[in-house]
Amino acid sequence: MRSWKNARRCGPGLDPPPSQPHVIAAMRDPYEILGLKRDADEAAIKAAYRKLAKRHHPDLHPGDTKAAERFQELNNANDLLSDPDRRARFDRGEIDAEGHEVPPHGPFYRDFHDGDGGRRYAGAGQGETAGFTEDDIAAFFARHFNARGERANKRAPGADLRYALTLGFLEAANGTNRRVLMPDGRALDVKIPAGIEDGHTIRLKGQGRPGLGGGPAGDAMIEVAVAPHPYLRRAGDDVIVDLPVTLTEAVLGASVSVPTIKGHVKLTIPPGSGDRTRLRLRGRGIREGHQYVELKVAIPPGEEPALTEFLRGWTPSHPFNPREGMEEP
Repeated sequence: MRSWKNARRCGPGLDPPPSQPHVIAAMRDPYEILGLKRDADEAAIKAAYRKLAKRHHPDLHPGDTKAAERFQELNNANDLLSDPDRRARFDRGEIDAEGHEVPPHGPFYRDFHDGDGGRRYAGAGQGETAGFTEDDIAAFFARHFNARGERANKRAPGADLRYALTLGFLEAANGTNRRVLMPDGRALDVKIPAGIEDGHTIRLKGQGRPGLGGGPAGDAMIEVAVAPHPYLRRAGDDVIVDLPVTLTEAVLGASVSVPTIKGHVKLTIPPGSGDRTRLRLRGRGIREGHQYVELKVAIPPGEEPALTEFLRGWTPSHPFNPREGMEEP
């Protein structure tokens, strides 16, 4: 029978054991981490992250530091690829997989390395300056400065910042506060309301990238994914748990401990309960929902001679056919 003790919570911020040095390895290619091709669209990135984040959430692997590290690696890869600006810069080789700047290869490299006609940064030659013509340099200043030599910023709203946040089942059910590190490096404190559902997006107005030319800032969009629980599952605001019970507990009745989103409670099993009997714990669900306990009668492993002998001589007082309606016509 499975243990019903609450799993010890762990997360991607677990410290290594004091006796072991903490070695920070270079981050792998984010496309490789998420199992994506480089032309993957936004929907593919989102789907790949949600699938892997749920599989590797620390709540499902208590005490496993490798799982916590893998979960953090997934978060870092998603942070980079879900931000269009950072992804484009990574694809162009301007930043590495950890978001660090890659030194440019020459003047105006980032403005002209994909210039018209495939012209690339080259050494200075006839009629060129550091590999660029005078027309290239003039175009650069025309694009970035006005006639008075001032930076030419048009008024425009800032871009939204997106962050995928994976919560444990109990965190989503009960609500919590989480600090998230946004793609621009800022830490935001996010209040997670009780009962938030998988796939819901929390909008933090004005917490995105700053606007241009005095334009309004964008928003921070926190998309929530909820990891599965080892025992509990959700149906609307109700919570369902499959509870294994012994044959003796089902036949004679018993008082047993049952996990809920608020901790364990005592449940009375009525005598004569059968397999798949459903019992209700009023008000123990999410918000105003209830929790339903579905009994699963477990037969003891190994031989039970006394039980076998009893059943051979036992005749039910109320005979019934559990396969009624399933017989061949």
